[in-house]
Amino acid sequence: MVLVAVFIFLTAFNCGDAALRPAPSPKVLVFSKTAAFRHGSIAAGIKAIQKLGADNSFDVDTTTESKKFTPSILKQYAAVIFLSTSGDVLNNDQQQAFENYIRSSGGFVGVHSATDTEYDWPWYGNLVGAYFKNHPFFQQEAILNIVDANHPATKGLPAQWRRKDEWYNFKWIAQGLKVLIKIDEASYKDGQNGADHPMAWYHEYDGGRAFYTALGHTNESYAEPLFLQHLLGGIKYAIGKKQ
Repeated sequence: MVLVAVFIFLTAFNCGDAALRPAPSPKVLVFSKTAAFRHGSIAAGIKAIQKLGADNSFDVDTTTESKKFTPSILKQYAAVIFLSTSGDVLNNDQQQAFENYIRSSGGFVGVHSATDTEYDWPWYGNLVGAYFKNHPFFQQEAILNIVDANHPATKGLPAQWRRKDEWYNFKWIAQGLKVLIKIDEASYKDGQNGADHPMAWYHEYDGGRAFYTALGHTNESYAEPLFLQHLLGGIKYAIGKKQ
């Protein structure tokens, strides 16, 4: 009876101790491999996301290596961030691993040229939500109109957000996206998607969560408080954290 009592006491003590331990922080993987154009702002973007993680209780790993796209590695992450990727960056096995990750409630964040990536992988096109066509020859200031101000990625942004960046035109846009921001083509030169020209969106896709922003070409973006607020909200949505 004494041994039974000691066992029950130790079991209760260990359970109580486990309950006191803080839950592990969610972790994201920043993937920045490029097989075409490589943005100079990637380094600034990595540093900014690392700081966002340190300030907001999520851990950040970074890689340019496609070999990280295996089931055992991907399952560690609450979200995967394609930071200005370009071109064909994953082979067939890696693509399948990433599809299965999303289907298992994984999160995805695409930044800027994530839409200039994997043109021959339709599943990815539907995940990221669009494919890049071109952009004006020079960076310009333009007006962004907030369509949905209740999402974490847009909450607190000015209803008309004037900023300078490289503004993407898209040759294909998926159906069913929940658009957060549109750009006013009358406010700058060489827009090609007309009055319904999205710049940021989110949606649930194939069992997971996806957020994309076309913003973030410039180094200055990653020191801009409003852009960082926007990006952080998108990351939190992809992670699935309650706001």
